Amino acid sequence: MYEAERGLFDLQRGRPLYVTPSGGPGAAPGALLAAVEGLAPSTVEQLGRIAGGLRLAITHHRAHAMGLSNGTRHVPLSVLLNGASSPDEIVRLSTAPGTHAARVRDVREASEPELGGLKLVRLVRLIPAVVGAAVDAGATPELQRDIESGAILAVTTAQIDALARDTRLELTYVSDGPVPLEAAATAGFVCFRETNGLLEHVAILVGAREQWPDPVPVRIHSACLTGDLFRSLRCDCGDQLRGSLRAFAARGGGVLLYLDQEGRGIGLGNKLRAYTLQGQGLDTVDADCTLGFGADERTYDAAVGMLRHLQVGRVRLFTNNPEKMRALQDAGIEVVDREPLYGTLNRHNVDYVKAKVERAGHWLDDMLAGDADAGK
Repeated sequence: MYEAERGLFDLQRGRPLYVTPSGGPGAAPGALLAAVEGLAPSTVEQLGRIAGGLRLAITHHRAHAMGLSNGTRHVPLSVLLNGASSPDEIVRLSTAPGTHAARVRDVREASEPELGGLKLVRLVRLIPAVVGAAVDAGATPELQRDIESGAILAVTTAQIDALARDTRLELTYVSDGPVPLEAAATAGFVCFRETNGLLEHVAILVGAREQWPDPVPVRIHSACLTGDLFRSLRCDCGDQLRGSLRAFAARGGGVLLYLDQEGRGIGLGNKLRAYTLQGQGLDTVDADCTLGFGADERTYDAAVGMLRHLQVGRVRLFTNNPEKMRALQDAGIEVVDREPLYGTLNRHNVDYVKAKVERAGHWLDDMLAGDADAGK
């Protein structure tokens, strides 16, 4: 697993990675792969020189956006790039809307090493696509020398799978301290870190714990830099964040769980790419799927772990999202009641709110009905 952890950082830095199947040497050839995001011309040249014709491995969401399919199976696909490709061309092929049949051929299911590469780039929220080719290190002297010298890391799919499984292990308490807020002078932050070290989350405790109501008011809030900090008009996140803190203070306290899940779990960089696609007419769900992600990549294991650490078992959940309620209930946390939390509609976010209702089933019909003129 430690080799896979280093592989994460190598891919983030634009370095190629040699991934071998879990069957070991002789079972099947490995693949020399690089992340599409951060791909440099020198890396493309290196991949082509060592491994030959380049293939692009993509998620089934991206394959659908490209007009490709593999029957009814929703599996990642691998396509052979048609002709020489620059890094910019490969990025466009991996992110731009529309069909791209003229640029690809030989469509097949992604190999085991390609699936491993896709798992790694998704863990670090890069564009969910890898480029490379199958190659036998034992029969390729240059690759063998680079592996032996440490210039290229070799990792197995079994090591990658072990790392991927580790992402949902328990949280580690890190630290806490008082942080007076504008909405609540008596407040404190508690920092948690996931056991793989990739993400940190914060519980914001409003009011004195001994005075908290029963059930405890709780808000699960995914980080939104643009809305929470800069008050972007494209979403209602900032309004929900500040509104929940004010409500907690007025009711004697509560807990806001601030999760490092920007852009519904795709990361800030991909969220900005999705914004560009939305400007071209896609809604928020289709934009994410065009980039290769699912409609919502978030999980709420961290929220459950934080509540358990805080010994909160009965909650009044401030949410419009049925998945958040379901996640807590499935984990054995009693959701005694739900309270809606509305932002302010404007012409920049009305389509975003409509998509949350129509595509994700969020309980926001009253919000839309209350301001029918917002989109004008």
